Amino acid sequence: MSGETRPRGRDGGPATYTALGLRAEAEPLAPGLHVVATPIGNLRDISLRALSTLAAADAVLAEDTRVTKVLLSHYGITTPLVAYHEHNASVVRPHLLARLASGAALALVSDAGTPLVSDPGFKLVADAVAQGTFVTSIPGASAVLAALVVAGLPTDRFFFEGFLPGKSGARRQRIGELAAIPGTLVFFESPRRLAETLEDLAVVLGRRDAAIARELTKHFETVRRGSLRSLADQLAAEPAPKGEVVLLVGPPGADDPETGAVDLDSRLRAAMEKHSVKDAASVVAAEIGLPRRRVYARAIVLASEMDGGDG
Repeated sequence: MSGETRPRGRDGGPATYTALGLRAEAEPLAPGLHVVATPIGNLRDISLRALSTLAAADAVLAEDTRVTKVLLSHYGITTPLVAYHEHNASVVRPHLLARLASGAALALVSDAGTPLVSDPGFKLVADAVAQGTFVTSIPGASAVLAALVVAGLPTDRFFFEGFLPGKSGARRQRIGELAAIPGTLVFFESPRRLAETLEDLAVVLGRRDAAIARELTKHFETVRRGSLRSLADQLAAEPAPKGEVVLLVGPPGADDPETGAVDLDSRLRAAMEKHSVKDAASVVAAEIGLPRRRVYARAIVLASEMDGGDG
């Protein structure tokens, strides 16, 4: 590409990296922003192109420079590191954009996997594009895709939600909003909240298959599969797991009563035995995360049917 220059290392010599015990010289790099995927756990899961890019860049922009330094050191790369994360992004971004505008070649990485998935890289890319900077992707590992292909759930359609809300009420409401999506749902979750989130998913979504992918690509990689209810019960009886977790939930099925009107009706009938129609609707709406107005409208229909049956 036009503008490419032979990259130089800190010592003034050619920029290099080490792979498979061999020292290689980095290829020339075009000025612009290079979005580089890094391993999600196993340091060997990086491409030669990614290594060359990291070695040839003027700087590597990292969420946590301590994490990225381990990767660079492993491959003998001495490119300067610049911290770029959610806490300093608003201050650092203008300086990075100025460097890009002046012709620098910068590599953007996340702590693990593909940048812009649950990290602050989006705004930098958007602003770089807006100012006419060349932006390109050096693809590689992704926890989302790595989990999806081993979960045993449908892969033709999927929806990545990221992290659900931390509080149960807000979490159940958001799960209810996702319930009708006709594809596998993919979440990131912290180990300490995993049991609570599984319980909320089981309550709101009912009889769906799910998978918990933990420590993907690492020595203790595990994938647990089962129904939401069985997984929720198992995790509730165990200590919180360790490591990074990707949680996947299968799509709604036409024959799944707990994802449709049958379950809503049964919940409402049970609630109306103890509460008024209005209160029963509020209770059930909170339990399963559906809009209260929708639940209340169905409760009125059921109440009239029940009154008619009693007469």
